Amino acid sequence: MEIKYSRQFIKEFKKCPVKIKSNFKKRLEFFINDKYLPILNNHPLNGEYDNCRSINITGDWRAIFREADNGEIIYFHAIGTHSQLYP
Repeated sequence: MEIKYSRQFIKEFKKCPVKIKSNFKKRLEFFINDKYLPILNNHPLNGEYDNCRSINITGDWRAIFREADNGEIIYFHAIGTHSQLYP
């Protein structure tokens, strides 16, 4: 599995609190081992993020991604609080 990040994701990630950055890295390790682990709450999105999926970073923070090449490439698109991502 190859992990890639959009410019938007990188820009948003740099602004995240240290705790969120740390939690994302931990959740990414879980994701790499089992992307459907219940703690991640991996689920499909619709509307603006149609064809994307979301995982939980904390109770309120989410990371949005797309899968390509049958899940071999994971492209993280955005990270933020629920209210920031779904206005």
